[in-house]
Amino acid sequence: MATTSLSPSGTVAEFSEYSEKYEAYLRGQRGLSESTVRVYLTDLDSFVRYIQEEGLPLSDMNRRMARSYLAWLATEARETRHPYSGRKQKEGYARVSIIRKLTALRSFYQFLVQQGMFKHNPVPSARGLQVKVEKPLPSFIGKQETIRLLEAPDTEDFYGKRDRAILEVLYSCGVRLAEIEGMDLQDVIFDRRQILVEGKGSKERWVLFGQPTADALGSYLEEVRPQLLDGPTEALFLNRYGNRLSRRSIEKLVKGYAARAGLRDGVHTHTLRHTFASHMLEGDADLRVIQELLGHASPTTTQIYTHITKQEARAAYLNFHPRAGEESGDGASRNGVSGNGASGKEGSGEGSGKV
Repeated sequence: MATTSLSPSGTVAEFSEYSEKYEAYLRGQRGLSESTVRVYLTDLDSFVRYIQEEGLPLSDMNRRMARSYLAWLATEARETRHPYSGRKQKEGYARVSIIRKLTALRSFYQFLVQQGMFKHNPVPSARGLQVKVEKPLPSFIGKQETIRLLEAPDTEDFYGKRDRAILEVLYSCGVRLAEIEGMDLQDVIFDRRQILVEGKGSKERWVLFGQPTADALGSYLEEVRPQLLDGPTEALFLNRYGNRLSRRSIEKLVKGYAARAGLRDGVHTHTLRHTFASHMLEGDADLRVIQELLGHASPTTTQIYTHITKQEARAAYLNFHPRAGEESGDGASRNGVSGNGASGKEGSGEGSGKV
């Protein structure tokens, strides 16, 4: 039960006051990264709209209000336009988005508990509300497709050398987008072929890289980075203005080179992280080792890749084994298997290069 009350008219203003403290709480006590903090705050925007429309104070939160909020998210939280008539219409969010917004809401109300507004968190968990979401298997690409992607940048080109190094680090180290963006020059230890990265919750870990990545990084650091440098900065990867290369730019160049390599749509930076884990597992790497390299807090998170490998094994068996029980006709159905539905479909597109 709430220990204080808010009038409906003052709800949004009161929320703004709490949200500033909540943002500091996420960075300080929770130790979340800037990107995660932004996601939490953005997801709370929906809740602010809901309580504003309904005229509800924060102190009214209980199981019934939480269910009402979820129903609103599922049916009318988004305003879109009809594809043909162009008229405005209201739609709901997908289940996975609803779960994420509920998680953000629980976190906010846990903060309010610390502020003395509630004795216990009044927001039920997703399990308590029986909101079920099937988690899709991570998407990855096959080994030949990975080679095509890594070789897509023109290493005779100034920016191509930098982009090749970025792609090599993403695949060879299995790092997240935020982790490669935050890499500094002193984090790279060439004689040990290690890079120190800061993962979720500001937790540091060492990732490893091989000779191809060492060659690509060495070429970039010797021939490109000094030319891009414009003032003191410790950032490892720089843009054309000498500043730290942004996540958006890294995402853009990966997407561009994936198109140039003729890969399917939807290949992004996290695809390379999934590909790293899947290829390690295919090579009989211990699941605990993969967990450590990926920076997963729980082995349960890493075990998702075993499901991918089993799925791929079945697909390969059905495609290649002569006694698999499927008619192959003239053999047209026996094609190579790519990662999780990936195809070698030819496409067009250019790497982003100058970003």
